[in-house]
Amino acid sequence: MINYPKVYLKKGKEHSIKRFHPWIFSGAVSRVDEGLEEGDLVSVYDAQDEFLAVGHIAIGSIVVRILSFEEREINLDYWIEKIKSACDLRKAIDLYGNENNNVFRLVHGEGDGLPGLIIDFYAGTAVIQCHSVGMYLHREEIAEALQTIFGADLKAVFDKSEGTIPFKSGIEPENGYLFGETESFTALENGLKFNVDWLKGQKTGFFIDQRENRSLLEHYSKGRSVLNMFCYTGGFSFYAMRGGAELVHSVDSSARAIEITKENVEMNFPGDNRHDAFAEDAFKYMDETSQKYDLIVLDPPAFAKHKKVLDNALKGYKRLNRKGFEQIKPGGILFTFSCSQAVSKEDFRKTVFVAAANAGRTVRVLHQLTQPADHPVNIFHPEGEYLKGLVLYVE
Repeated sequence: MINYPKVYLKKGKEHSIKRFHPWIFSGAVSRVDEGLEEGDLVSVYDAQDEFLAVGHIAIGSIVVRILSFEEREINLDYWIEKIKSACDLRKAIDLYGNENNNVFRLVHGEGDGLPGLIIDFYAGTAVIQCHSVGMYLHREEIAEALQTIFGADLKAVFDKSEGTIPFKSGIEPENGYLFGETESFTALENGLKFNVDWLKGQKTGFFIDQRENRSLLEHYSKGRSVLNMFCYTGGFSFYAMRGGAELVHSVDSSARAIEITKENVEMNFPGDNRHDAFAEDAFKYMDETSQKYDLIVLDPPAFAKHKKVLDNALKGYKRLNRKGFEQIKPGGILFTFSCSQAVSKEDFRKTVFVAAANAGRTVRVLHQLTQPADHPVNIFHPEGEYLKGLVLYVE
């Protein structure tokens, strides 16, 4: 019997928990024990005083994130069990131990039953991002669990939660190593090398979720001129080059990202003059360039972090995609994405189609894309399907 402080739900508000949804919203709570602080472990009970779950309490609309629907202690054994389960999935889909790929997402929040926790694995370094105070308070145990599971395969654990902990928490985290240290920032994805900047780069250092979509783009690149907008560190660009593109232009507003893009291209294709990179605002670049392209990638950062800014986000996607349709040659292929969880697949699709109509282009859908298998979606938490993309043939 565990002895965590208690959270009680209002009558009838237990149904989503009994369907294993991992979030409890503030409107469902009737009362909580006194003295609780954000990130504390709590037991959740229904109005009839029956146990429902264990989780972390938080400030905001999501009051509890569920860690277990069983009455159990959240200790080192728990972290080992949950992270090992996540690792077993990555082994089953041939990512862990693959000689052509030493990069994958090891833990994907709710998709792996660990809300608020992201762990990306880069060639022996596990990069942790905690998106809740509760997870942040467990980071040392998480690092210990990783050492137990991976043994000698684990060189370092780096905590990169500085920019992801809710600002209202009062915690001021600093990025740093929890275990070991490494000077190697080079990783391998589908046989291509790239530098990972987990110290200062966006997210955990690389956008692992586009691995399969980059591979698809490679097969469409032969003989084409390619524009990679919001290129970050150039993932789509060097896949396009291996695919036989005759010209590749990479654009990002970050000068540091462009610097790494150039390094990545040179690492894989030394002395190859097919590639050029520009540190420029995406809309400004497309407004001013006279270049038309055979293949364009539009992979912007999330335009909508929450529903309140959804309308503005959809306007942004419409404007961006119209620009893409205007820059692409007849017979061209457009890869267009949204990583905004607040934007539904249907909203994104409609927005792109309106942009095509406004640009006067006829399009056909070749592929409908999503996140890869190491970013699994919990069947009880459909909100976890955040990445959506379309591959379009543009007449």
